[in-house]
Amino acid sequence: MLDPAELEALLLSLRVGFWSVLCSLPVGLAAAWLLARREFPGKALLDGLVHLPLVLPPVVVGYLLLLGFGRQGPLGALLQDWFGVTLAFTWQGAALASAVMAFPLMVRAMRLSIEAVDRSLEAAARTLGSGPLQVFATVTLPLMAPGILAGAILGFARSLGEFGATITFVSNIPGETRTLPNALYTYTQQIDGEGPALRLAAISIVLALLALAGSELLARRLKRRLAD
Repeated sequence: MLDPAELEALLLSLRVGFWSVLCSLPVGLAAAWLLARREFPGKALLDGLVHLPLVLPPVVVGYLLLLGFGRQGPLGALLQDWFGVTLAFTWQGAALASAVMAFPLMVRAMRLSIEAVDRSLEAAARTLGSGPLQVFATVTLPLMAPGILAGAILGFARSLGEFGATITFVSNIPGETRTLPNALYTYTQQIDGEGPALRLAAISIVLALLALAGSELLARRLKRRLAD
């Protein structure tokens, strides 16, 4: 059984993961489509920027977010002045940090799925009078659905495990930004925290395995349905 503080951290992590995926999925889909289907100046640079969070230390990503979206940062001050929105040291900021760290995994899965789509099917749809948006909605999108699903689930799982960027950007505030990894770290620093730390570690492992298994299972079902 989880005590209230552990349950609070778990629910917060699930909320952060959900919103990070929901907000970043359309941007990830657009980036994946550009990288898979278009040639343009600066494509290599865009590709590098998309995958940069994979190779940068998460603390660096969190620090850059703090510089940009902090209360005194250019984007943070703009959001505060225009919309009254503050991201630094809030759970919404944790969702942003998680989204940035999960973004490369989502884009990679969707890009591979787009590249696997048979373009002759799209060409056939265009010869039948379908416009570009209709072809994308009725042919390309359904065929790449397994990749979108896999990217979303992998992004969600990555968001659940994000620690370095989150704790740097939004700190470790109980009830506000203390996600599952942050809570686990807090318990490891306490003399009597071994039990809660073990419980949270076990929950993290179970959630990660469920996400990976669910991604594989749903992707297979979609592939079978599309094949039929």
